[in-house]
Amino acid sequence: MLTAFKNHIEEQFPFLKNSRLVIAISGGIDSVVLAQLCHKLNFDFALAHCNFNLRGNESDADEDFVLDLGEQLNVEVFVQNFDTEAYAEENKCSIQMAARELRYDWFSELAQQLKFDYILTAHHADDNLETFLINFTRGTGLNGLTGIPELNGNIARPLLSFSRETIEAYAKSENIAWREDSSNSSRKYLRNKLRHEVIPILKEINPNVLDSFQNTLSNLKETEAIVNQSIKDFLSKAILKEEGNTITYAVSEFKKQNNPKAFLFEAFKECGFNEWNDVEGLLDAETGKYITSNTYKLTKHRDFLILSELCHSEQSEESLLITKENRSIKTPIGILFFNEAEALMDKSKTTIYVDAEKLNYPLELRPWETGDVFYPIGMKGKKKVSKYLKDEKLTPIEKESTWVLTSENKIVWVVGRRADERFKVTDQTNQILKIELK
Repeated sequence: MLTAFKNHIEEQFPFLKNSRLVIAISGGIDSVVLAQLCHKLNFDFALAHCNFNLRGNESDADEDFVLDLGEQLNVEVFVQNFDTEAYAEENKCSIQMAARELRYDWFSELAQQLKFDYILTAHHADDNLETFLINFTRGTGLNGLTGIPELNGNIARPLLSFSRETIEAYAKSENIAWREDSSNSSRKYLRNKLRHEVIPILKEINPNVLDSFQNTLSNLKETEAIVNQSIKDFLSKAILKEEGNTITYAVSEFKKQNNPKAFLFEAFKECGFNEWNDVEGLLDAETGKYITSNTYKLTKHRDFLILSELCHSEQSEESLLITKENRSIKTPIGILFFNEAEALMDKSKTTIYVDAEKLNYPLELRPWETGDVFYPIGMKGKKKVSKYLKDEKLTPIEKESTWVLTSENKIVWVVGRRADERFKVTDQTNQILKIELK
């Protein structure tokens, strides 16, 4: 296996030979063999071990084993302890997902702080088949059927083309010691069920199933490359505007396609939407209809679909009180500055001038509400803020992001849009206040 591994590095990972590496090591057979192989090839590496504190003394024994291995190989060892159960409860996710997030976040932080070029993990061919089957059973698109990537950013998986059987045979031939994780024998987890019950049957049906699987992955990846180029060309026409945390798409471009749902899936698959019939339904929905995931909102607005991050469209509903002493205040929509002025200078949508003596403090800054009324400067009479925003042809996202500055519940400024006539500077004004949003 050493010769095959060396040849694989030369062909697929030549850059690893002159890089600083950190190997993610559990103490199990796969990661220990990876460390031993890298040691024989004289790679510059350290070991990084996560103690998730899920198996009591067994977890601590794994940590001790890795520390001893580091001494044997004469390499540095980094160990991080996690309260995985508390993290899972706090983030409302499974133990497996919690461990994954904690592990990769720490590896990334470690690599960044200590200038490691690549993080090596010991995923192998059997892991790849298990991942394929997990995605297949849960339902997925083409991306979910192309397996674990050999190189993903700074994460490299040089054992991915080797089988578990090959790795185990090498470990035994070299008298390499490793730790057995008792949880790997449990049928409680889907991956273990596939590993111990399904894959052995597949190998019985076809002893060369891993080779066949590798050929299938190769074909799927070639198809994926064609699809990705097609989607890239499509999005270059469908995306009309990218601004801040919002992206605007042309509905017409989706409708031109024979299968618009497939293009919607490819465009928004990273956004966490699950009900793709509902996503497709937005194409013919009336203005204002929307769907949400945990992180995104997709809104139909006239002939457009507008994608926005929820943190952008759901601003804090708490109002801010502004005293006469405040010269600047940080708000969810920017920083407001209050300064005395001698005359009206650079008037714009983000700067207004008001008669300071007409203000009664504290002023209040808050999101606009249904029923709000103001007197748009330069116009006669009053107007509902909702009607004003509609007349300005604002998108739903822009409407949700609109705040008002008030004095004794009277609107002084629809911030960033229109000042109120009642507070304007006149010939009788003695003191001018400049209010600016940056």
